[in-house]
Amino acid sequence: MLDRYDPRNWPISSDGLIATMIGLGVSILIALALHWAIFAALRRIARLSNNPFDDVIVAKVRKPLRWVMIGFAISAAADADALVGQGWDIATDYITPALVGWLAYAVVQGFSAGMAAEAERSEDPVSQRARITRIAILGRTLTVGIVIITIALILFNIPGVRDIGVTMMASAGLVALAVGAAAQPALKSLIAGLQMAITQPLRIGDQVKLDGEVGRIEEIRMSFVTVRTWDERVIVVPTTRFLDQSFENWSRVSEKLTGPVFLHLDPAAEIAPIREEFERFVRNHPLWDGRNLSLLMTEAYPESIELRLAMSSATIGDLWTLRCEVREHMLTWLRADQPGALIRHRLEVEAANARAMKT
Repeated sequence: MLDRYDPRNWPISSDGLIATMIGLGVSILIALALHWAIFAALRRIARLSNNPFDDVIVAKVRKPLRWVMIGFAISAAADADALVGQGWDIATDYITPALVGWLAYAVVQGFSAGMAAEAERSEDPVSQRARITRIAILGRTLTVGIVIITIALILFNIPGVRDIGVTMMASAGLVALAVGAAAQPALKSLIAGLQMAITQPLRIGDQVKLDGEVGRIEEIRMSFVTVRTWDERVIVVPTTRFLDQSFENWSRVSEKLTGPVFLHLDPAAEIAPIREEFERFVRNHPLWDGRNLSLLMTEAYPESIELRLAMSSATIGDLWTLRCEVREHMLTWLRADQPGALIRHRLEVEAANARAMKT
């Protein structure tokens, strides 16, 4: 083989250039044909499985692996041809880390998407949310790490950046302190995200109450969590907030909840008929799950009493609807059957007139 960097090999004749192009083209065609054959077999094997995991991984790694095989083909052609070798030796320091990083990124994305698709087939919603949350956080952590390492490997192949790195290593102590101080918020968020994935105080899809706002966890990232409220607002909360302060998670164990409706009535109200009507209405309601049903007088004041009407439902959304319909029905029933039970603040016109006539 000709020495790649010997100037006596130049200029290259047109015949030599054509031979080089043909050799390079043949190598690339062989790589593409091999790639097509491998993935045709993999797709056939994946179709035989009922699990979506295989199909997702094959789809994710197909494109990056094609370019990796093209890179191997060019490398093989570079060993046999001086012209290809000269260009490849310059580019390989940058292309190889990029291709390997892209392939690793695709593998992580494929495993994450495949495991998430498999988790969605679970019949247990709590287990499903737990697995999806863990997969999302760990997958993002790995992809961020792959991107950082890939960029670092590419940059350190640049002579100027390499020299800066050597200079920085000479004062490693000061640099470590400076980097540690600057990276403290990012490292804290990274650790908080990993802790969130392991301990799982909340998961994607959980219903939470935070600072008086109620909503569903829509997305969990390393540095922040998004909460979607009922009116479609999105609340962005730092991840560390859920680890450092308390919050309410209404669906961590189950979607089944018991909720109250409070009625403030006149002390002259007859409780037994109200309890009977409340229980009759809820027992016949399709959203009641049959677990909890009770009416208790929780407070008694000189001018009013407080009744707590408790009921349960299979999901948080059903419970909210059931409570609204119970509240509406009971007020309608009270107006029709016990109007005296409703509290009214009236102006005593006659007493006021009498007092005015005496003065």
